[in-house]
Amino acid sequence: METDLYDHQGRPVMYIADGDDRAIYTWRGQAVSYLVNEMIYGWRGKHIGWFVDGIIYDLNGYRVGYIKEKCPALPWMPYIKYIKYVKYVKYARYIPYMRPTFQLITANIDLEVFLSQDKV
Repeated sequence: METDLYDHQGRPVMYIADGDDRAIYTWRGQAVSYLVNEMIYGWRGKHIGWFVDGIIYDLNGYRVGYIKEKCPALPWMPYIKYIKYVKYVKYARYIPYMRPTFQLITANIDLEVFLSQDKV
């Protein structure tokens, strides 16, 4: 089952696809990042954040996105998703950053921009 990801206003923006690679897709069907355990990597291998207990955190520990159950606003109804594009080959992963103390503060960055920052 795919997991929809919401921004702090409750808008469905991205989703985590089923499968072994746990790719994160835009609603338009482009794979832009992926999960390795709790760490989020951009497609080019850069460590960009964490996904812990249904909340996406940036490298400073600020909240960027949420699953439906953790969203601070009333979640909107998800849109119809486009067909997924063929994924590029993933680059080698960089060494991850140290895990910060997670904050209750929301980061000042759009969820799609954040998760797409290291896309191919």
